[in-house]
Amino acid sequence: MIALRSVSKAASKRLSSTAIRTFAAASDEPLVKTALYDYHVEIGGDMVPFAGYELPVLYKGENGGVMKEHLWCREEGKASLFDVSHMGQIRWHGADRTKFIEKMVVGDIEGLTPGNGLLSLVTNENGGILDDTVITKYEDYVYMVVNGATKHGDMAHFNKYLDDFDGDVTMEYLEDSMQLLALQGPGAATAIAKLLPDGFDLVNMAFMSGTETTLDGIEGCRITRCGYTGEDGFEIAMPAESAVAIAQKLLSDPAVNPTGLGARDSLRLEAGLCLYGNDLDETTTPVEGVLGWTMGGPKGRRRLEGGFTGADKILKPDGKFQKVERKRVGIAGMKAPARDHTEIFDATGENKIGEITSGTFSPSLKKPIAIGYVSTPNAKAGTEIMLKVRKKNGKAEVTKMPFVESRYYRVPE
Repeated sequence: MIALRSVSKAASKRLSSTAIRTFAAASDEPLVKTALYDYHVEIGGDMVPFAGYELPVLYKGENGGVMKEHLWCREEGKASLFDVSHMGQIRWHGADRTKFIEKMVVGDIEGLTPGNGLLSLVTNENGGILDDTVITKYEDYVYMVVNGATKHGDMAHFNKYLDDFDGDVTMEYLEDSMQLLALQGPGAATAIAKLLPDGFDLVNMAFMSGTETTLDGIEGCRITRCGYTGEDGFEIAMPAESAVAIAQKLLSDPAVNPTGLGARDSLRLEAGLCLYGNDLDETTTPVEGVLGWTMGGPKGRRRLEGGFTGADKILKPDGKFQKVERKRVGIAGMKAPARDHTEIFDATGENKIGEITSGTFSPSLKKPIAIGYVSTPNAKAGTEIMLKVRKKNGKAEVTKMPFVESRYYRVPE
């Protein structure tokens, strides 16, 4: 169990200030409010612009603030509730839906059994990553969740290929008619069980599986066992008109704490997970991003057959990866946090070898951590490097990820 009081007030203030700067970027576009907006304000949400929406970066109150919210999510028996309704929810219909989706993403959708899912990548003609997505296969449709900031670009990309696709497939964008919550932490299963129908078998619900269900008697809901923190957890979809009622019911449990974007970012960074736009973009290939596993093993169907957009830029004809000049790595050992765009040099401090893409102070480890890209010869764990912070070079080291051990759920054997 992690004690909340073990982190200094100075560190907490530093992390909170960074989170607000990161997410409260100016926007000229009118912002969308999720169905939970008024409820967030009511319970102390500090609302900021993010991906075209107004969302809470943190909450005020006894258990609020980025540091406390972060540590709550890691504590035994506790769970954190996030509003992620800005993300895009898409349903694919038609007899050829799987065939089309496999042209758009690198994963083996055909090989999924109904109720199971995976993390995949949407790629462009050059093999770059347009988005990362969680895809779940059902009997009569495929359910896809894409990032909020990229969802409209994703759908424009899909439509471009749909125009030339000779087959039976329809893309249904659920817009804001369905809202999305994420319940994360060691206590997530216990908390959601209180809303699920009697007899619902959570014990045998595997990580990356999903199902349609009722929640607290409300029809039209869906849960997927996945998340963005490294902990056990669920993404919960529900009709917009029921979002507040379900959030209120979950938060009536004293083990569940409302949590904002700031802690979501530091939690995912500790888990070594990518933030699209920072750690991944359309110029980055899955091999550079060290996400080759999303295509399966070297003898797997997708590696051998390819068939997805940009496959020839990512894979050799025998299914092996094309060589790359840079790779995504974890970085630790520095004295001060290194933010995105911090330059990375070799151990001599003379040769630039890369750049930080995400960095923060780790509340769980009580030290700075970062993710970045370095030249492939320098990507091995243990490689000594230098980071240029405030015009001064400081020592650091390439390290394995995740920084904090992941605790994704495993079905008992």
